[in-house]
Amino acid sequence: MQLQAHLLELETRLLQPEVRSSEQALLQLLAEDFVEFGASGTVWTRTAIIQALAQEPHTQRSLSDFKLTPLSADTALVTYRSHRHATSGAPAAHALRSSIWKLNQGNWQLLFHQGTLTAA
Repeated sequence: MQLQAHLLELETRLLQPEVRSSEQALLQLLAEDFVEFGASGTVWTRTAIIQALAQEPHTQRSLSDFKLTPLSADTALVTYRSHRHATSGAPAAHALRSSIWKLNQGNWQLLFHQGTLTAA
């Protein structure tokens, strides 16, 4: 259960505007060979996602239905639902999310992420 709580905390941090806009924070959380299949259909590398998030408008985000599936002693799959709250410039959005986390030199880093848009 400790790993589930830790990875939940890391995923929650990735939703926070101050983390999303911090290159240093993202370099710590994202593995060098990070890849994301975005809900938009875009394939993102670590460098590209850091640059894109620096330009992203700050919006409130939350997650629910978090589940951990250990894949090995140093690799884990997490799945959850994400919720981007509506703002004056963007409607609310909901997605199913999956992330693969890898233990790298004592720190968990995000190796792979995928989002699939859903209805509320």
